[in-house]
Amino acid sequence: MTAKEKLEQQLWNIANTLRGKMGADDFRDYILGFIFYKYLSEKMHLYGDELLKPDGIAYGDIDEATEQGQEYLAAIQEEALESLGYFLKPSELFSEMAKRGNGGGKAKFILDE
Repeated sequence: MTAKEKLEQQLWNIANTLRGKMGADDFRDYILGFIFYKYLSEKMHLYGDELLKPDGIAYGDIDEATEQGQEYLAAIQEEALESLGYFLKPSELFSEMAKRGNGGGKAKFILDE
């Protein structure tokens, strides 16, 4: 067995372990949705960072609870909807959702069911 074949087999084993009792088709749809969401999040994050570069602010550092943060978000939302066709707040980015999902057992996205 070549190194490539071993890697492919290992990836299939990991996928089978992750999906558990879920059917392969359901798992594929589930994972593809996550991959697409991650792609959109990263694209939004990079776009927000680029817009905020002149202000010396990172998109993920915007405080959504403040009035100034809301002003930044409103301006970025307008630009993003025009250029990207969608908008995600910093708290809605994949990286932030993953952090909440890894909250030491306090918050889980995948149920044991």
